[in-house]
Amino acid sequence: MQTDFTTLRYEESDHVALVTLDRPEVHNAFDLRMMCELRDLWRELREDDKVRVVILTGAGDRAFCTGLDRGTLDTDEAGAGEAGAGDQPIGIRGGTPLHFDDPGDWISPKTAGDLWKPIIAAVNGMACGGAFYLLGQVEFIIAAEHATFFDPHTSFGMASVFESMAMLQRMPLGEVMRMQLTGAHERLSAQRAHQIGLVQEVVPGAELLDAALRVATLIASQPPLAVQATLRAVWYAQDLGYRQALEVAKTLVTLGDDPTALAEGQAAFNSGTRTPWRLR
Repeated sequence: MQTDFTTLRYEESDHVALVTLDRPEVHNAFDLRMMCELRDLWRELREDDKVRVVILTGAGDRAFCTGLDRGTLDTDEAGAGEAGAGDQPIGIRGGTPLHFDDPGDWISPKTAGDLWKPIIAAVNGMACGGAFYLLGQVEFIIAAEHATFFDPHTSFGMASVFESMAMLQRMPLGEVMRMQLTGAHERLSAQRAHQIGLVQEVVPGAELLDAALRVATLIASQPPLAVQATLRAVWYAQDLGYRQALEVAKTLVTLGDDPTALAEGQAAFNSGTRTPWRLR
């Protein structure tokens, strides 16, 4: 696994990878280099069987991510990666607007990396704009009490399109409309985000990573094939029509039921061993 990133911090322990967006001086906004490094990381994690669960967070306590660092668009040739130096991997391709490369093609873990391992977002401060490319494709979100969510696109004369579509997969229609249309004028608190289902747990800031690690460790302790097939089933059901998803489900059950893991689970059940649990 590559670990010599310049815009990310990568740590790994007990089947859990901790990925930290590491540009705190610009609220962890992504530049071209970070986009390339995220795409490379997601694709590498697909092939690393040691990693079963990923925690994604931002450096510092002021921001998780504030989207695209627009201050670097005209000057940042470093990190254009496979696109070639100076060839920005986003924007219109060719002479018409019908060919368009979006940041999500580079940084969203499922779109850019085809990564179907559980990702837990630990949101520690502001999450806005292009941060939703990331939050729209994680499995669930744990937020610090001081976290906020908003999308300033419309306030700056920009249409919020990809971000709005991503959030509609995670939030009620009215909440998406209000957040996207009020732009920079309103922010969702962590508590409100929890009320509407965007966030699954709210904890004090000092406890954020511990809370994410606790859940990640529990998930990583389970048979990875069953976990990944379950995850894939939920995303299929989200993306497809219900009856289409049911047809795919038959294949996923066959793929996801590992005989060795099933035998171990049955043996544990027969022995009277029960998994300790906590109420949340």
